Amino acid sequence: MVCCIRRSRYSSEAFPSGSHVSERCLIAAFMLALGPACSPSKPSADDGVASSVDSGLSTIEDEAPGDPGDDGGDTSDTDSDTGSDTGADTGDGDPEASYPLLPATPLRTQGRWVLDADGSRFKLASVNWYGFEELDHVPAGLEVRHVDDIAQTIAALGFNSVRLPFSLEMVEATEPVGEIPLAANPDLVGRTPIEVMDAVIDALARAGLVVILDNHSSEAVWYSAENGLWYTDEYPESTWIADWVFLAERYGDHPAVVGYDLRNELRNGATWGGPAETNWKAAVERVSDAIFAVDSESLIVVAGVAYGSDFSGAYYDPLVLSVPNRLVYTPHDYSWFHGTLTSYEDLAADLGGWWGFLIVEDQPWTAPVWVGEFGTCNTSVACVEASTDVNGIWFDLFLDYLAAGDIDWAYWPVNGTMARADDREFGATDWFGVLDRTWSEPSLPELLDGLQAIQDPWAFPAE
Repeated sequence: MVCCIRRSRYSSEAFPSGSHVSERCLIAAFMLALGPACSPSKPSADDGVASSVDSGLSTIEDEAPGDPGDDGGDTSDTDSDTGSDTGADTGDGDPEASYPLLPATPLRTQGRWVLDADGSRFKLASVNWYGFEELDHVPAGLEVRHVDDIAQTIAALGFNSVRLPFSLEMVEATEPVGEIPLAANPDLVGRTPIEVMDAVIDALARAGLVVILDNHSSEAVWYSAENGLWYTDEYPESTWIADWVFLAERYGDHPAVVGYDLRNELRNGATWGGPAETNWKAAVERVSDAIFAVDSESLIVVAGVAYGSDFSGAYYDPLVLSVPNRLVYTPHDYSWFHGTLTSYEDLAADLGGWWGFLIVEDQPWTAPVWVGEFGTCNTSVACVEASTDVNGIWFDLFLDYLAAGDIDWAYWPVNGTMARADDREFGATDWFGVLDRTWSEPSLPELLDGLQAIQDPWAFPAE
């Protein structure tokens, strides 16, 4: 069903009657009227999010909105060997005292907000640091700079959190990582991939950055159709759950690890409800219950279907976890998810129906939204500004949308260079990255400027 607002942005006459979709679109259309004027520099915290969220409206598509095979993003019945059982190095004594720059954790949710342990809003302004999911089982960049230097650079640029993609293959790998991917980190040579993950998380914690672990794939791969569900033939659901439990046991007490992004970009017929073999919502309930048995404090981060973009199922059948105040939804968005965009209203029409409605307060489906991936090219200013470049047009509008709703986000990626993958060249410049190939300077200052403009929150929960 198409939601139309051409006659009136405020009147129910613009919508077909007697429909839940119409109700959702009416809410969204009211928000749309505010438009991109709601930016961090204009509204005050006193305005309240209910009058500032720009959700938009749209037709919900059954098909995936695009093929991310060429983008900056990637978009199970045997027991698994999870390798070393050595816990993360949190230093001596109280782990929290070892990382004085970290916010008060664990994080929790309240309505559409993510809060810190003191009850203050904590807006996730994140970057993705990829490579743990690829063939070398470690993040790119460790061949260029020391992990502590990279972590401090990320923090110095104003980001407060990092999404770390990984594969199940990496979690279970027991052979030490090769020397070449760790060329700038000789202290990590000889460690297994999970031990390198320990060191990366500790370095990010020392820099004051919190971490969300993201199960990007089963096999170590940049992108494959076979990884579209949460299980594969080689990695059945039982393995996926076992590996998540292993990670929750390993990092549940680490003050920097605040959330678990259960699976990246569900596709290949994944559904919200429906047949057991494609029912992503039911799989989330099973794995979250298993995680909560060992770690009931971390956030559970849940993607939509159709490459993570479609949460319409949550409108009709909201997800309720067995532990309250832990659910965060994580849509993705890229320019190729959309048709031709000629205005802010075009973009808001898509996003509002796909997932923007989730942050409307006091609804059965209300939950925080953390956009886990979005990105653009870094090769010219046209990539980030309204121009003739499709990426720049989309990116400029998308930043307006994030700003209007003061929505949490994670840019894809921070990487200055690529990790080794089936169709990615180790050490090559990443054409979407925030950092240049030295991993010390911004690749495109205008890209960084756009992200820094939406790092700080302006909307807060009502007291």
